[in-house]
Amino acid sequence: MRTDWTREEIAELFDLPFLDLVARAHDVHVRHHPENEVQLSTLLSIKTGGCVEDCGYCSQSTSADSGLKAEKLMAADAVVAAAQEAKDAGSGRFCMGAAWRSPKERDMPALLDMVSRVKALGLETCMTLGMLEGDQAQRLADAGLDYYNHNIDTSPENYANVISTRTFQDRLDTLERVRAAGVNVCSGGIMGMGETRTDRVGFLHALATLPEHPGSVPINALVPIEGTVLGDMLKDVPSAKIDDIEFIRTVAVARIIMPESMVRLSAGRESMSDSTQALCFMAGANSIFTGDKLLTTGNAGDSKDAALFAKLGILPMKGEPVQAHLAAAE
Repeated sequence: MRTDWTREEIAELFDLPFLDLVARAHDVHVRHHPENEVQLSTLLSIKTGGCVEDCGYCSQSTSADSGLKAEKLMAADAVVAAAQEAKDAGSGRFCMGAAWRSPKERDMPALLDMVSRVKALGLETCMTLGMLEGDQAQRLADAGLDYYNHNIDTSPENYANVISTRTFQDRLDTLERVRAAGVNVCSGGIMGMGETRTDRVGFLHALATLPEHPGSVPINALVPIEGTVLGDMLKDVPSAKIDDIEFIRTVAVARIIMPESMVRLSAGRESMSDSTQALCFMAGANSIFTGDKLLTTGNAGDSKDAALFAKLGILPMKGEPVQAHLAAAE
């Protein structure tokens, strides 16, 4: 897998005629992943609100005037029960998110317990807890954590326009600690925050030139939430919203330059048409979050997803798809 992509090469991919780009991305996809299969994941907010970071898109920030109240960390029993429900509904991966700058030591025992018990259900485990120190990453790995999500959000150049309480390098440092602990990296970003195509090129370049491509690349469309900096910005500047064709282009380029990564349609999917989602799958997206809610925002819902899958002839992916598919091809 190439990790030496240049920004110029990535920009040239974005500039391809749309149908040519999607066709090329689809060809890459079917050479590295099962056809017509999409991984189902479930995301649960295990600690909502009260985050001291000032991420401009997030209703859970103390800087936002969203009316969201801070809650305590969920009990492990409740998290495991939710994981079992997710598994029964067809999810293969269970992601647990906490609105923190970084986890405190007093919370680590509960987090480790959640990981080990969810893992024992036969689910892939993922957590997103903010920034990690090396020993925290190692303890999570020892408990059985499969993936750690820490999005870079946008390009290095645009980052300070979105968040001021931590730096782009802080993000990269956490990703390096996660990799060093032997945990798979899950990292992506958000489109439609007023960024330019050059920013989208820089965002994908930053991911594709990491020492290893992320195992999962979530690509979100901004869900504008009243009371957040970016949500209010979109009300005043509606043209900042990314259009569907440009969003699909971003998915397609991600698939081409990171061929073995799971490319996940994440936030914003609830407002996408069936046609837009179908083109995203054609362009190489092969993972979605199921359920009615993503942390604090709405999601498409299981019944709507089931109807879409039936219409498109898509099946839920089981197990660890990339490795199993590649082994079968050898």
